[in-house]
Amino acid sequence: MYYFRKKVLHGLIALSNVAWSPAAELLVEAERFSDKGGWVVDQQFTHTVGSPYLLAHGMGKPVPDASTEVEFPATGKYRLWVRTKNWVPGEWDAPGRFKVAVDGTALPPVFGTETDWGWQDGGTIGIAKKKTRISLRDMTSFEGRCDALYFTTDSGFVPPNARDQLQSWRDRLNQVPAIPPSAGDFDVVIVGGGIAGCGAALAAEEQGLKVALIHDRPLLGGNASSEVRVHTLGVYGPVERILKAIDTGHWENGSAEAIPDTEKRHRTLDASSVHQFLEWRAESVAMEGNRIASMDARHIETGKTLRFHAPVFIDCTGDGWIGYWAGADFRYGRESRNEFNEGWEQHGDLWSPDKPDNRVMGSSVLWNSQRLEHETGFPDVPWAMDVAGEMSAIYGEWEWEFSSNELHQIDDAEEIRDHMFRAIYGSFSNAKKNPENAKVALQWVAYIAGKRESRRLMGDYIYTMQDVVQHREFPDTVAEEVRSIDVHYQENLKDKEEDFLSEALFRKAEVYFIPFRCLYSRNIENLMMAGRCFSCSHVGLGGPRVMRTTGQMGIATGYAAALCKKHGTTPRGIYQEHIAELRKLIEQGNSN
Repeated sequence: MYYFRKKVLHGLIALSNVAWSPAAELLVEAERFSDKGGWVVDQQFTHTVGSPYLLAHGMGKPVPDASTEVEFPATGKYRLWVRTKNWVPGEWDAPGRFKVAVDGTALPPVFGTETDWGWQDGGTIGIAKKKTRISLRDMTSFEGRCDALYFTTDSGFVPPNARDQLQSWRDRLNQVPAIPPSAGDFDVVIVGGGIAGCGAALAAEEQGLKVALIHDRPLLGGNASSEVRVHTLGVYGPVERILKAIDTGHWENGSAEAIPDTEKRHRTLDASSVHQFLEWRAESVAMEGNRIASMDARHIETGKTLRFHAPVFIDCTGDGWIGYWAGADFRYGRESRNEFNEGWEQHGDLWSPDKPDNRVMGSSVLWNSQRLEHETGFPDVPWAMDVAGEMSAIYGEWEWEFSSNELHQIDDAEEIRDHMFRAIYGSFSNAKKNPENAKVALQWVAYIAGKRESRRLMGDYIYTMQDVVQHREFPDTVAEEVRSIDVHYQENLKDKEEDFLSEALFRKAEVYFIPFRCLYSRNIENLMMAGRCFSCSHVGLGGPRVMRTTGQMGIATGYAAALCKKHGTTPRGIYQEHIAELRKLIEQGNSN
């Protein structure tokens, strides 16, 4: 179902003095449109927006209409509300403007013109036929966004916008059950289908476990997927066989070579017995003491919900969502240089500050262009120029990255991604003024941001710079790396104009090792984590955050989940009683 229709007793959401009146209504969730045209489903900000939405990601060319057929409960006059946002408010026309069309006729209001996510009034319209086609018509080609459309015969009703009220209201209209149906019982539930999550799933499945892999995008790989296009780095360690099956080649970041590598990854998972739940976004957990009892997820298009049960959960979300909901200890930002002796006199405060702060490595939005045989134009983008400044570029590599102490990589993720959009479009507009670029056109711009750092879930051991530079060996080593410590900072911290470009600070390192104690939560007894949310300091993340290393982490947790089942114990119990068996599994895994 792409919509919900019902004649109801409808009233204003309020704590008291609720006025009820009979009304016909229709809620149309944009992400459920049957024909999305050129619009794309953007789910990455559901935690702040409240829902996935459709994005008109035209890169300078208006996208084809998104449309769907709906059935109204009755003909007559309806008031239309559209939940949308002007993503760059200012003294210019909103860059993401669009119209709503009913049976092919565009309505007069222009949407996407009001600041912040909210319901924009579309006025009263006449519906002459119950079965009607609704369309979204992009006017600008620059990131128009639509969450939902709501039609009501109650002209005085305004839909709720506060997060808690909005969710309960739309769940009621969409008939979402209060208790999600069971997805089944699993031996392990892995959330996040990046390289770490795929590695964990394959390792656990290889040991005979019933595995659920939950991922909120249609394509596996996380930052390595063809939606983000970051190539993998690092060494394979002792798990080369599994990692190579999900790995990438070494291509230029942003390259279309990510596409066949993503297809290879899907063939590998499809050939396994792993139960894949693609396009399902985890949204909450239920606890029993300090154990996760179950986890709920919602499909990013249909809105259906499922509940997952397992004795062990592995958080490979990058943002540490499962741990965060469970109440796991976590860190965000940079530690004081004195806490773990992570100072470096050569780079001072850029490396590690005197006092802890909220700065982390940022998010990148990769992009590229192509040279045509004919000249091509590009629209004016006045709303982008205060970010782009005088920067001129026709492609962007990893250093197109944004982070700020004032913006949180999770809470402000949409603003961060949108800041990069403005940097890209403004810089490309500047480049198009050069006659040498008359035949250059944008080819691809990511709309899924590639994150480097946010929450780090704390384990029994916190990995730090000293573990790298002293190449400490551990009795519970489960992964290894030889890559230099590499942390990023924004170039404008050194008086450069652009705030969307980064530089890397490298500190050479010999081989170093990751202990298993970094891969399970210190206070949630059945939770493991793999990927950039593993237990480490900010500087400690700088070396092992690359995807082959995090893939090794994932594989270690997958094998550990199998031992948890075999011995009826917890991840900490594996460290305390069965670490030699885990290390043997890892060492033997390459020859199976």
